Amino acid sequence: MLEDHAKIVSLLEQAGEVVGRKKLQKIIYILKKCDIPFQEKYHFHFFGPYSEELSLRIEELCNLGFVNEVKETKGGYYQYRYTSTETSKEFLSHFDIHMETIEPLIQELNNQNSKFLELVSTILYFDDLSHEEIIEKVQVVKKKQNYSLDDIEEAFSFITSIKRLNTKVS
Repeated sequence: MLEDHAKIVSLLEQAGEVVGRKKLQKIIYILKKCDIPFQEKYHFHFFGPYSEELSLRIEELCNLGFVNEVKETKGGYYQYRYTSTETSKEFLSHFDIHMETIEPLIQELNNQNSKFLELVSTILYFDDLSHEEIIEKVQVVKKKQNYSLDDIEEAFSFITSIKRLNTKVS
């Protein structure tokens, strides 16, 4: 059970810092879709794939002192920064989790903005559909985001590149 918590801490160790709750949700969902063994269950929500389990695990990790969550006010809304803590190294020492091999993938995802990761994760959520059906679905469920066809095709290309990157580091 705590191994799932340790995977999240290890991800934060590799990322250094993740800025935004939505971004952290999307990074873990995308990694899961790249066959990285995260166990959190996701359903489709307002901002794309969302895991209540992940939110609870993050809260538990913050309460246990293994993850640091800093709440900042940014232009009229709150933004959260996540980092692992010094005590997290001791926690991780009890598990055989080696996510260092996917650090380039984690960094590539963390370098993207959350709006783009929302698009990428939405496309991956509907990956059982054809290319054209995914485009139609995105244009319906993400209408307010106003993604262009170029944005969507860029996200498809990004998915191809991260899957290729994942096979290189595996």
